[in-house]
Amino acid sequence: MYDVIVIGARCAGSPTAMLFARQGYRVLLLEKARFPQDTLSSHYIHQQGVALLNRWGLLDRLRDAGCRPITRQSYEAPGVRVDGFSLPIDGLRTTYAPRRYVLDPILADGAVAAGVEFRESCAVNDLLFEDDRVVGVRYTTPGGAEATDRARLVVGADGMRSLVARKAGAPNVIEHPRMTCTYYSYWAGVPAHFELYEQPGRWIGVLPTNDDLTLLMAYFPQEDFSHVRKAVEPAYLDAFRTTAPELYERMSAGERVEQLYGTGHQENYFRKAYGPGWALVGDAVNHKDSITARGITEAFVQAQSLTDHIGQRLHDDDALKTALRRYENDLGDEALNHYQGALNVAELKPAGRAGMLQKLVGHQDLIDRYFSTLSGACSIDDFYNDELLTLLDQS
Repeated sequence: MYDVIVIGARCAGSPTAMLFARQGYRVLLLEKARFPQDTLSSHYIHQQGVALLNRWGLLDRLRDAGCRPITRQSYEAPGVRVDGFSLPIDGLRTTYAPRRYVLDPILADGAVAAGVEFRESCAVNDLLFEDDRVVGVRYTTPGGAEATDRARLVVGADGMRSLVARKAGAPNVIEHPRMTCTYYSYWAGVPAHFELYEQPGRWIGVLPTNDDLTLLMAYFPQEDFSHVRKAVEPAYLDAFRTTAPELYERMSAGERVEQLYGTGHQENYFRKAYGPGWALVGDAVNHKDSITARGITEAFVQAQSLTDHIGQRLHDDDALKTALRRYENDLGDEALNHYQGALNVAELKPAGRAGMLQKLVGHQDLIDRYFSTLSGACSIDDFYNDELLTLLDQS
């Protein structure tokens, strides 16, 4: 009998398991993969996520893993280019975009160091119920045997296609159609910082990652997916050539060192976050278009939020229910703002954004505050302060 079983050991599950273990709970962490293993990802960890890694004592591990530090961001669209960076959080301004085969084992190791029992290559098949309450899981071990374990709380950190959400009957409470598709790869010999380029119907993202490689991502409208997927490489290269010509020249001098990866299945939703004996974190509870690269950071934030709200109240029925309700309410605040922000960017219509940013040119503090709204260092309400509103009125 465990206090908590967490399903999924990537950027939501391992921190959740680690933080519960640090509170003194007996925790089982189940993962269907065997680490290190890569996965589709936008890689970037915003200042908000970096600050949590530092608080958890894991940031030095990431720094030591050969991930290039990022200290500058730029955005370019028709008629405007701005350069700057987010404001710091907890004194930390530098960010990182690690490969997932680097990041995920660091997070899992942190969970194990906290006392979590971690089992890889375990495929969870079902939830156990008693009187409509989730009380455990049934899974297949690496050797092919069926096993069951029980817990006071089962946490689904098992992604967009969450088995926990499906078996527990967690409905979508907010849902929007797919908006973009994306393809990306890793390039050598392409010097870069954190760069964003936009034209109507196209979005380009550039991030330094591990081993002196650069991640180059192209986004297309969802309605183009069936066409793009039939000829991915020419569509990908043409997106760079037409959207970011100077970057395309840098690419031409470099070398693509891996295949193209991509997806057209970027769902946009919030699910019910909890029920009797279960809760959801990460992509299992909230998934949105990856175009603003908020997934990893929000997984960290949700792990911290869930464990903070529960604290020592796991075995008190009324207190646990209140804690889970407060966790869900938190998702409706900041996470909802970032969700709507991602949907706005995923429309791939730069005119309004470019027009506003044109008015910020020459006001570096406001440019940095704009970048801070994406990182979590500044809320949208704080960004639209009197100084900005006066500037926009004057323009």
